[in-house]
Amino acid sequence: MNIIGAPNVGKSTLLNALLGERLVIATPKAQTTRHRILGILNGDDHQLVLSDTPGILEPQYPLQASMMKAVDEALKDADVLLVMVEHGQLPDRAEGVLQRARRFKGPMLVLVNKIDLGDQEGVAAMLGAWHEALPEAEVLPVSALHGFHVPELREKLVDLLPEHPPYFPKDELSDRNTRFFISEFIREQVLEHYKQEVPYSTQVVVNSFVEEPDIVKIQADVIVMRESQKGILIGRQGTALRRLGTAARKAIERFLGSKVFLDLRVKVDPDWREDARKLKRYGY
Repeated sequence: MNIIGAPNVGKSTLLNALLGERLVIATPKAQTTRHRILGILNGDDHQLVLSDTPGILEPQYPLQASMMKAVDEALKDADVLLVMVEHGQLPDRAEGVLQRARRFKGPMLVLVNKIDLGDQEGVAAMLGAWHEALPEAEVLPVSALHGFHVPELREKLVDLLPEHPPYFPKDELSDRNTRFFISEFIREQVLEHYKQEVPYSTQVVVNSFVEEPDIVKIQADVIVMRESQKGILIGRQGTALRRLGTAARKAIERFLGSKVFLDLRVKVDPDWREDARKLKRYGY
């Protein structure tokens, strides 16, 4: 079951809410999600595999083109498509989302998120507008952040599951490995602590992950495109990088449930977002 929608409508927040785990990063900034990420919810008689995807946009450079490829792949293998929009986002302002939704031929739910921001009349108007735009879909109001209608949605998704043996072992939470999530938690803190273009020019590479009896030692590189961005990330006398490292370490410790030593270094890889070879090396 795959979730698509415009940037910053709450797709990652919904995935975390459905799983009951903070698995994927979610920030108020657009383009937080760059990869397609599977979250796995296991029950006694079901396995719900949910896919978070990057926000739909018109790509301006090769990295964004790779992100849109991940969205289009999600349309091909979904048993159920979740089209996520936010309160106030009308269909005539969501052409990219509509084009992709109309290509999908299976069961579809349109989730109108952030309904806590509107009144009853406004929410009803939103639901009606999206039902008219996608009449084959069921349109539901939710608030992923506050959990409104999330348990009911989870039950509905389980009911829509086709009968099939589980795709993944019952103890797995995702198809991604630990190093991937560590890199994402570091990148989340870059999004939180830096402004303008710097977060969108950043890539994180985890070079080593060593588990010792009482601590996990991690070394990771934060990659930027220009020397000026490196200076911003490090800050005067390294203060900004130390602040970033502390916030990232705490996030990783919560995820791993273990004490962490994090060694962060900043490196420059010119125009990595524009180079197909470099993008492939970084996992896009």
